[in-house]
Amino acid sequence: MSFWDIPGMKAGVITGDLAWALLKHAKDKGYAIPGFNVTSTSSINAVLEAGKKLNRPVMIQFSEGGSAFFAGKALPNDKKQASILGAVAGAHYTRHVAPGYGIPVITHSDHCAKKLLPWYDGMLEADEAFFKQWGEPLFSSHMLDLSEENDAENIAICAKYFKRMAAINQILEMEIGVTGGVEDGVDNSGVAKDKLYSTPEDVWAVYQGLSPISEKYTIAASFGNVHGVYKPGNVVLRPDLLDGFQKYAAGKLNNGETKPYFFVFHGGSGSEKEDIDKAVSYGVVKMNVDTDTQWAYWEGILKFYKAKEGYLQGQLGNPEGEGKPNKSFYDPRKWIREAEVAMCKRVEESCADLKNKN
Repeated sequence: MSFWDIPGMKAGVITGDLAWALLKHAKDKGYAIPGFNVTSTSSINAVLEAGKKLNRPVMIQFSEGGSAFFAGKALPNDKKQASILGAVAGAHYTRHVAPGYGIPVITHSDHCAKKLLPWYDGMLEADEAFFKQWGEPLFSSHMLDLSEENDAENIAICAKYFKRMAAINQILEMEIGVTGGVEDGVDNSGVAKDKLYSTPEDVWAVYQGLSPISEKYTIAASFGNVHGVYKPGNVVLRPDLLDGFQKYAAGKLNNGETKPYFFVFHGGSGSEKEDIDKAVSYGVVKMNVDTDTQWAYWEGILKFYKAKEGYLQGQLGNPEGEGKPNKSFYDPRKWIREAEVAMCKRVEESCADLKNKN
């Protein structure tokens, strides 16, 4: 059964029951959907282009800092107003163009720490307004990352917001344990090692706190995840922990479900293919990719510059002659397109890593 066989599946942004059915299909069929952080219409287009080429679903996600950049760095952001504006504008842009690419798309916001809750509140207000008009939220899902708080507070705040989200049939992603490294200005590089590994009891507490509200939530449980790319051996991933979490919950529930949890793999950039395979087999339905696609986008420009360096030193004058114009080389549509092509290829690679392919 293809994901296209899911009743009601369509091209464009999907939310609610349909988005949840896609995640269920991914878990049942042994693949995961990569979530790519974006900062511009250009990077959104690169993700959508890869999905179109593969005829596979993709996720487009906005961080708080990426959202502010999307709206423009000149705007004030003391109350997260630029971040709210950028995320909402990006979600609307994605909604308008995604149907043209002919694939299902999930829109998502990434890593909202406690200090960023005004951003989250602003996005939810936009979701609720959109729901009132169209019967579905603007975004498919949002992530609350309260892993810096104690577990009880983390789950309690998630439950509070989840009740509000469930009223508009929206998916919540939450984190238990900490993802190490540095991402979007949040520095967890010095976190205690034990926080990098969740326990079965930690994850079960999430189930107990959120399941009575709605089934539509995913868990970013920590199994050694670190943001960024590091030398081999510097990051010790233990995906087998996810298998243990599933078995623990299955034993508690005793209802025949062998993998009750929907997991998210954070810090996917630079991860070994073997670890990715294991994680997906243990119920990971989404993996975040940012660092690798950032590099790919830049590398597209770098290679273009190296290949055309003689044409990029001035508006006039190149290897063909002193008076020859260079507009066709420095036109942003030329070099930004090279960035998109390179990023698109890296998106395709991530889809292949996660078995999100035909």
